[in-house]
Amino acid sequence: MDYNYIKSLHIIFVVCWFAVMFYLPRLFIYFVEANEEEIVAKNVLQKQFLIMQKRLLFGIAWPAAIGTYVFGFWMIYENPLFLQQGWMMVKLCFVFFLTLYHLQCNLIYNQYKNGVIKLSSFKLRLFNEAATIILVAVVFIVELQHALNWIYAVFGLILFAVLLTLAIRLYRKLRIKKMSNNIPKTSTENEQ
Repeated sequence: MDYNYIKSLHIIFVVCWFAVMFYLPRLFIYFVEANEEEIVAKNVLQKQFLIMQKRLLFGIAWPAAIGTYVFGFWMIYENPLFLQQGWMMVKLCFVFFLTLYHLQCNLIYNQYKNGVIKLSSFKLRLFNEAATIILVAVVFIVELQHALNWIYAVFGLILFAVLLTLAIRLYRKLRIKKMSNNIPKTSTENEQ
């Protein structure tokens, strides 16, 4: 098969894999937040979120991850000089982190399936951004390769992660403030 077809298929599977890695943790957040609803609503919502999580994980994420690896290794087989290039080794480290992230998503899904909730929605929001950080790193590594100044790249990635964390914290404060403003005041509070 022509190398460009292999590369195209690799990119397609990568895009599908990342799509799930962005959306699946959002479903985890919704699952946890549904735990605060009335019992009937909670049961209906969590049941539906589990179905959606299962379909994403086993219908798209695992096939996409496998396709990414198959066509990625095929590209390396076709061009073994990739393994002698530093940028490729760094990229493969981030692919390893994405794989660990995927496995953690699988673990969280299994916990939810068994009725175990260990992470708050805030912690899941932070967890959700790990895929974004990995994507940014991989795209810059692949596209800039040798032109990338690694010191600036590491600094930029850390700065990006810090800004994402601050944005999530700000969002959390705004949500809490909005929820506290929506709580009806009791009669004693109204009298004051």
